[in-house]
Amino acid sequence: MPSLLQRFLLTTSLLLGSFTTLAQPIAKDEYSVSPLLNGEQIPAITLQDMNGQSVDLAKLTAQKPTIFFFYRGGWCPFCNNQMGQLKAIEPELLKMGFQLVGISPDTPAQLKASAAKNELKYLLLSDEKMLGAQAFGLAFYTSEKVTEIYTSRLHVDNPMWTTPEGAKRLVLPVPAIYISDDKGLIHFQYVNPNYKVRPAPKLILTAASLVGSQE
Repeated sequence: MPSLLQRFLLTTSLLLGSFTTLAQPIAKDEYSVSPLLNGEQIPAITLQDMNGQSVDLAKLTAQKPTIFFFYRGGWCPFCNNQMGQLKAIEPELLKMGFQLVGISPDTPAQLKASAAKNELKYLLLSDEKMLGAQAFGLAFYTSEKVTEIYTSRLHVDNPMWTTPEGAKRLVLPVPAIYISDDKGLIHFQYVNPNYKVRPAPKLILTAASLVGSQE
């Protein structure tokens, strides 16, 4: 049997591992993120839906296989285009037994506006405090130039964050797709620092079919 010290060290290690997952540092830029990889678990974090109700991601994935997509916000035209593409393939994903979940820094009210504008039926979750983006290792500080453009020209009114150097910046998620089984295990992930490039719907359907075949 493990000694008391061994059990203590094991428990401490597990706790530290959980803490690390939930407290990923915000990357200095979009090219420095450290995203979760295949074989890792969907983090047990709680976000809000567009009605302000709490949603636990771990419990959500325990219901059925899930496709999470992280996007920058309803103000982003590339994100809106992706949301439309996912809407188009949602019926096929549902037939495969998947649920579709979008996560962004938008507030619940902004999510509601996006859902109405794009006539979306799938679940959208608010990550205002960037807990989800940090847990998945996707959060990064935008540059001074990008922060200025987004806040002044695009009127992005997300809360400003303070970098380790003391500068005020926006924090955004690198757009990403994660596909997990009904045990919360990640089988597929697509993370691209270039926000203009999103995975083709056919790629998502193919990945989902392969994950589903393993169930």
